[in-house]
Amino acid sequence: MTGGRVAGKAALITGAAGGLGQAMARMLVREGARVALSDLDLNGARALAEAINADHPGMAFAYEHDVTREDDWVRVVGAAVEDMGGLSILVNNAGIGGQLLWAEQDTLENWRKVQAVNLESVMLGCKHAMAPLRASDAGSIVNISSIAGLAAAPGMGAYNATKAAVWLYTKTVALEAAKAGWNVRANSVHPVFIKTPILDPFIAMAGGDEANAHEKLARGIPLKRIGEPDDVAYCVLYLASDESKFVTGAEFKIDGGLTAQ
Repeated sequence: MTGGRVAGKAALITGAAGGLGQAMARMLVREGARVALSDLDLNGARALAEAINADHPGMAFAYEHDVTREDDWVRVVGAAVEDMGGLSILVNNAGIGGQLLWAEQDTLENWRKVQAVNLESVMLGCKHAMAPLRASDAGSIVNISSIAGLAAAPGMGAYNATKAAVWLYTKTVALEAAKAGWNVRANSVHPVFIKTPILDPFIAMAGGDEANAHEKLARGIPLKRIGEPDDVAYCVLYLASDESKFVTGAEFKIDGGLTAQ
């Protein structure tokens, strides 16, 4: 495949079987990149790879991946580099919302699970993908954080903490790479409510009424709507491309104006 904003690049996307990961994968492929799709849901990752390859043969690869396990990171990064001939983009997208619990109700089990998936996986990804990213012509790390990492909300302590940590950790990685003279950039993306399965707990709280839940979530957003997966995917595309070659250590808010208030 020739042409496109990320033509010739190779991306590893975690949590790629659905939601934001799926939108990112499809967009990067449309713009010329090969994609390694990793997910705990191997069947979902394979289904997406098959669908992509039906239109763009040989552009997508699927891997089973528990992002909380270091040995899985070593295996998946190695396989992705071998299958795609290198790695130039890492999108740490895998994440969970956890339970909606106030501080005195929270459990250590919930806290640790959210930390492992949302934060520790980002560290492991940056650690094990750095060498192949450095070997590429221009490496880009895109860590998916959240507006919840910049503004707190009751009942979301574990989630808020992980997403805030991803925000600052991304800056650390960006500065380390720059100081070392590596051509690897790192930036974080901070969406507000996006139409993905991570909103399921809010829909459940609304009695299963998806439209009603979306309407309630949109009330505090100046644009009065929640986002679409492609709203985030377009930002990832920019950060993955050489168009953003002078952008590192930055955070990108995709929040309909929420944090401008």
